[in-house]
Amino acid sequence: MRKIIVLSMITLDGVMQAPGRSKEDRSEGFNYGGWTAPYGDEVYGKVVQKELKQPADYLLGRQTFEIWEDYWPEHADFWPGINDGTKYVFSKTRKKSDWKNSVFINSVADIRKLKKSKGSDIQVWGSSKIVQLLLKNDLVDELRLKIHPLTLGKGKKLFDKGTIPAAFTLTVSIVTPKGVIIVHYKRAGKVKTGTVGS
Repeated sequence: MRKIIVLSMITLDGVMQAPGRSKEDRSEGFNYGGWTAPYGDEVYGKVVQKELKQPADYLLGRQTFEIWEDYWPEHADFWPGINDGTKYVFSKTRKKSDWKNSVFINSVADIRKLKKSKGSDIQVWGSSKIVQLLLKNDLVDELRLKIHPLTLGKGKKLFDKGTIPAAFTLTVSIVTPKGVIIVHYKRAGKVKTGTVGS
């Protein structure tokens, strides 16, 4: 069974929209594109480079795919595996793309079938609606988060409507010199409760 791994750059208030470039995603009047730029440093860069070198396939929402489709085929020198990995695109409207290794799916059943198939782990970058769909259906095996020291107040969020109660175990924890908290969590069963101090 393949793991589904969500990789996300988020703010302290959970915003994940348009982390990389000013015009990346201006939907709903979002004016803070590129908000991660001031927080880059050597530690952060090494973590990102390690992530980009991992063999993986990708699960993307249509909007994220269309942003990537216009950018990454011409910038594979920075992300060598992005053209070779299979891009599974969740869309009710699109059926094809000229970007090689792009496959279109349109249901949770398709994602479950994909998860049970053989192959590389499946990474989810961006794609807030897909992340929320996965969390709602308990299909996330790992969260790899880069939590940036700022709040934006508005924008697409990592955790929004439909997230189920779920426990996770910390497997990696790094704090960069510029204050970004990089954490990896793996799914760890049901939420446990108790009484503090007893």
